Amino acid sequence: MRTQIAIVTLIAAAFSLTGCFSKAAAPMANRTATQHTSENSLDWYGSYAGVVPCADCAGIETLITLNKDLSYQLRTRYLGKDDRVFERQGTFVWEENGNVIYLKGLSEGPNRYHVGENLLFQLDKQGKRITGDLAENYILRKVADGDDGAPYKLFLPSQWGLTELMGKQVDQGPGIDPLPWMKFEREGGRVYGFSGCNRFTGAFEVTAGTRIRFSKMAMTKKACPDMNVEMDFMRVLETADSYHVDDQELILYRARMAPLARFRPVAEK
Repeated sequence: MRTQIAIVTLIAAAFSLTGCFSKAAAPMANRTATQHTSENSLDWYGSYAGVVPCADCAGIETLITLNKDLSYQLRTRYLGKDDRVFERQGTFVWEENGNVIYLKGLSEGPNRYHVGENLLFQLDKQGKRITGDLAENYILRKVADGDDGAPYKLFLPSQWGLTELMGKQVDQGPGIDPLPWMKFEREGGRVYGFSGCNRFTGAFEVTAGTRIRFSKMAMTKKACPDMNVEMDFMRVLETADSYHVDDQELILYRARMAPLARFRPVAEK
């Protein structure tokens, strides 16, 4: 009889422990909201950008936008491998600890991020923080409010092809083949391209808001039949002080007056 009582007691204790574990694993919605988490303590919504390591390319340019309605937009480009920009949209959920988000609908590639103060830490397949010498390279940083990733978008196309200069359309013709173009490189703040006759290289700097400055420009010294477009193009780079960029167009301005030059994304040749 005593043995039966002992067994019943152990079973009851086991059910009691099981109930405790079930409560411990309950979603946050069933808990008292007293714990400070990334979800309830940080201004987590906004855009985060960076270049993360890639096994078979030079890096993956990544831009993730998190919206208050728990939707996301993901844009990636594989540097040195594919000029295309891959875009995905969907919704995300907060894991029960309130610090990690899960991007739904992504069967390939990273889909879990730890949310920090103006940072997204890419997690590995087991949902753990990446450690080691390259850990810093798996961090996406929040872009300035209102930019919508604008500085980052300068680097998304393989090249920016010139379509309009000083209010006039730029067409291919004698001495302008191919059309002038330029490319921005994030590392080192370098810009280079083709100005219609010669190739050029230099530096650029993007500052608060949509300010931009080109400097240290150098060119080859080839002579062409018509160099008017080239001279105007280089003059624009010398005088431009602001810009607008989106998925379809880059515009350079001087004091936000009429556009000095317009560009569209083109594939690298």
